[in-house]
Amino acid sequence: MKFTYFSLCISVCVLISCSSPKPPISQANVYDILIYGGTSAAITAAIQSTKMGKTVAIVCPEKHLGGMTSGGLGWTDAGKKHVIGGLSREFYHRIWEYYQDSSRWKWHDRSAYGNRAQGGRAIDDTTQTMWTFEPHVAEQIFEAWIEEYQIPVFRGQWLDRQQGVVKEGKEITSITMLDGSSYSAQVFIDATYEGDLIEEAGVSYFVGRESNDIYGETLNGVQTKNATKHQFIKEIDPYVIPGDPLSGLLPRIMDELPGDEGSADHRIQAYCYRMCLTDIPENRVPFPRPDTYDSTQYELMLRLLETEWRGVFNKFDPIPNKKTDTNNSGPFSTDNIGQNYDYPLGSYERRAEILKEHELYQKGWLYFLANDTRVPKDVREKMAQWGLAKDEFVDNGHWPHQIYVREARRLQGDLVVSERHLRRIDSTYRSIGMGSYNMDSHNVMRYVNAEGHVKNEGDVQINPGGPYPIDLGAILPKEAECSNLLVPVCVSSSHIAYGSIRMEPVFMILGQSAATVASMAIDSNATVQELSYETLKPRLLEDGQILY
Repeated sequence: MKFTYFSLCISVCVLISCSSPKPPISQANVYDILIYGGTSAAITAAIQSTKMGKTVAIVCPEKHLGGMTSGGLGWTDAGKKHVIGGLSREFYHRIWEYYQDSSRWKWHDRSAYGNRAQGGRAIDDTTQTMWTFEPHVAEQIFEAWIEEYQIPVFRGQWLDRQQGVVKEGKEITSITMLDGSSYSAQVFIDATYEGDLIEEAGVSYFVGRESNDIYGETLNGVQTKNATKHQFIKEIDPYVIPGDPLSGLLPRIMDELPGDEGSADHRIQAYCYRMCLTDIPENRVPFPRPDTYDSTQYELMLRLLETEWRGVFNKFDPIPNKKTDTNNSGPFSTDNIGQNYDYPLGSYERRAEILKEHELYQKGWLYFLANDTRVPKDVREKMAQWGLAKDEFVDNGHWPHQIYVREARRLQGDLVVSERHLRRIDSTYRSIGMGSYNMDSHNVMRYVNAEGHVKNEGDVQINPGGPYPIDLGAILPKEAECSNLLVPVCVSSSHIAYGSIRMEPVFMILGQSAATVASMAIDSNATVQELSYETLKPRLLEDGQILY
């Protein structure tokens, strides 16, 4: 099914026309702070702006707010929870409050829930936080939060990526959407996963992997030696006719080599949809057979299973009410390796094609495992017990509304956060929040090695050695390029540093800090780069941010 640029925009506008305020065409809407994007970072930025007395609006393409936090990622990548503060921690407190009500446990009792989360307990009654949740609950909390602070949200608004940014000197004065709607502000925040506003504002950015030499790193660029996780451990033939290179490669294997270890390239880590599945028959929708289903796309999966590998269900991570946050697990799983390279810079039309391809790939993978008689019986029968959760993503065929954009554009400011900062080899002097997760890149490509076997490349999972501060410079463009833009999601960092920073709790932290910078810069009549850290730091601490 081919999506066109115009059908994508029209379908989104139809979905939101009854629920979202929309300004008249070409009318300038003036705010102190204008946030582009509907991610979790956008929400915390909007709330913080309001708390600091500023007029603010969210303008976003999305119908559903919250990005991945409400889009299926309910098994939170929390890292070290004690360094999550401010509005980010308040979100997880509100999750805890929601599930205190026993009526919210519809499909099983709270006592039956395993209380297991990534790196510890899901429900922490001591800190009154909860780190696992259902997608619709996260969205409900975000929407209630927005309503509580009376923040205007203009949905279905797609930035005009040809002539949608007006600047006077180094300041953005307004941004215009495809439908002609225009918004003006003193400070703008790009809170998207893609960083479209960065590009249109004429700000430097990078896509792909830098070489290790650029920032003195060890885990950037091409990674074959470190790619030991989610890897083909046993030897698997990559050819359509085993042993015959002339028969061609199986689908989803690339006919090229990765390149020299640690060298730069244009490639990005794989995307996937974080699916919400259930094995409760009353709440289960059987996996549908995609219209374009082609079982040959999963021949490599079959060969993997024939080696007696059985890691299919390893990342069916439990969230409340007998549901899962299902993530990639193993060498051939939900990650659609190598199929997203065009996404960061692609047109809206091209992105829609990539999204559809990813959706069809994952739906086909599920259907294949649950129905193809060549799949080993133990795997097939177990997969057939699962299905899409009927009470999630109800307006989208129970499929997540947000793909996991693990990486797209990354800002290039005067300071670029690198592996050296995360390992605390290089000092961070102006902390605006903390990260702590592994330096984590999913696989980037699938290829045939010198021995003639299929391998994955790019996966890195290395602990930085503990929590680390994130410098103010991570969210600041170069002042000569733009003096009133902040970027809390597509931050100024290297590929491998971004692999740790890119977690949803951290995005919420950085969204709040970006709004604090914006508000104080307005009050001081300063550019966002001129605001002194000595002035900023006390307010960050006052608002509960954890800096060191």
